[in-house]
Amino acid sequence: MNKTRNIIKMAVAGGLALTAGDFLLLAQDAPAYADYDAFSSSPGFPIFTVNNLWICISAALVFIMHLGFASLEAGLTQQKNTVNILFKNVWILSTGVLLYAMWGFNAMYPGDFNEFFSPGSWFAQSLDDVSQTTDAYNAGYTWWGDFVFQAMFAATGATIVSGAVAERIKLSSFMIFAVLLVGFAYPITGSWKWGAGWLDDRGFYDFAGSSVVHAFGGFAALAAVLVLGPRSGKFTTQGIKPIPGHSMPLATIGVFLLWLGWYGFNGGSVLSADPKLVSFVFVTTTLGACAGAVAAIAAAWIFLKKPDLSMALNGILAGLVGITAGADTVSEFSAILMGGVSGVIVVFAIVFFDKVKIDDPVGAISVHGVCGIWGTIAVGIFSTNPDHSLVEQVIGTLSIGAFAFIFSFIVMMILKATMGVRVSEELEESGLDIEEHGAPAYTHSPGMD
Repeated sequence: MNKTRNIIKMAVAGGLALTAGDFLLLAQDAPAYADYDAFSSSPGFPIFTVNNLWICISAALVFIMHLGFASLEAGLTQQKNTVNILFKNVWILSTGVLLYAMWGFNAMYPGDFNEFFSPGSWFAQSLDDVSQTTDAYNAGYTWWGDFVFQAMFAATGATIVSGAVAERIKLSSFMIFAVLLVGFAYPITGSWKWGAGWLDDRGFYDFAGSSVVHAFGGFAALAAVLVLGPRSGKFTTQGIKPIPGHSMPLATIGVFLLWLGWYGFNGGSVLSADPKLVSFVFVTTTLGACAGAVAAIAAAWIFLKKPDLSMALNGILAGLVGITAGADTVSEFSAILMGGVSGVIVVFAIVFFDKVKIDDPVGAISVHGVCGIWGTIAVGIFSTNPDHSLVEQVIGTLSIGAFAFIFSFIVMMILKATMGVRVSEELEESGLDIEEHGAPAYTHSPGMD
């Protein structure tokens, strides 16, 4: 207990004298420590402790985003499919983390390989390897926290797809698709930037994943929806028939949970508790979200002639996606512009996909795919770092989006040819909850009479 108090006191005192960035330099030049006990009594350990604690807190915040996705998707779809939506989100997170532990993490961060694909390995870095390391920072005592943080990111790609294909995809087909997308496709494109791969070598910049996570998920969703087709009755000879969600309060709760989690998503991507940079990222993230909401409200009210709540909610998410790639490298005013443009884009993107008969119940393709591309390209326009090139930003985001689309299209076509990807019209009409899960979401759900 006394030791814990001393560490806290040292962390507070050290925080006044050192920023987290200072400690990174200190740790890299520090002498090697033979074991954890020796390292824990070193002068730099309190700052290291604060950094690692912030990464773990950020991972918990990103975990909350999965509750947000589940709530949003359930709220924007029909009551009779709620259990199906929630079940898919449980599957995505659980299998995604396990696969990322067994293969994805080491495939995505293999070291300085600068290539297109790393084979990875199964549990390559064991706990014994870490506890015996003599490197105080680079391979030392952040592996666990960093893994959990990155694993929460990995599962997000398939969660984005879940909402776009809702209400008509076979559960078994989606489960296989999600495993392949999260387990194998995401670590490949993730390594291109965050694993020191070819895009990173070219100077492509994506701070927290407008492309690596969001455009990846958005274009995977587009491919899946094109193979799957629209919901029955959505597009008729008389025009587009709205299929409203069953709970706008639940959808609103989901969006605010996502907004809360985004502070971990972007703030944790600083990868330290640097007080200046974390605070700045919180500011740009907040400004982007608010600007996205206001712009989407205005655009929907002007062009759709009504203050649409679903557009306002998607405007928040669009602003968050739009600022994610450059949250640490654009000014506050630029963050407002990036978020505002995202809010306008998402309204017209949702309308466009409806017009071309691409059915996305939650607007995931527009929010994550289209705005993910915009946010990444915007770094090349608004970044305060002169090394960030517009050309490289375009190359990077299109490469990631194209890979996700092609991979997902091929997988979906194989699933369609072998086991089918779509439920029958009768099952779609009656709802997936009772037929596929044997349980309704609410006691007054259809089928309980």
